[in-house]
Amino acid sequence: MYFPTSSTLIEFLILVIIDREDSYCYDISQNIKIAPNIKESTLYPILKKLEKAGYMTTYGQDYQGRKRKYYSITPYGKEQLQFLNKEWLTYKETLDGIVEGRLRHDKD
Repeated sequence: MYFPTSSTLIEFLILVIIDREDSYCYDISQNIKIAPNIKESTLYPILKKLEKAGYMTTYGQDYQGRKRKYYSITPYGKEQLQFLNKEWLTYKETLDGIVEGRLRHDKD
């Protein structure tokens, strides 16, 4: 996609994904890559930021002899997700209004 993706939008997408089910980094990155082209190296600092903010927790789980780090949303993360979802809907509605010609700045 041509349009840049902000870290706030990536945070929103991560919270949406782990709200549906606990997930590990590679799985999260593969789901996010469907829209914007985000590298895993971009994803790790955002995951750490969300964990430090208390929006999610982590736990280890064995998978084929290796330990995977899974991310799980917290109640505080669910509150943040609701906030970001409202912000996203307002942002999307505003952009759609401009693109579709419904919103216009009145000329003086």
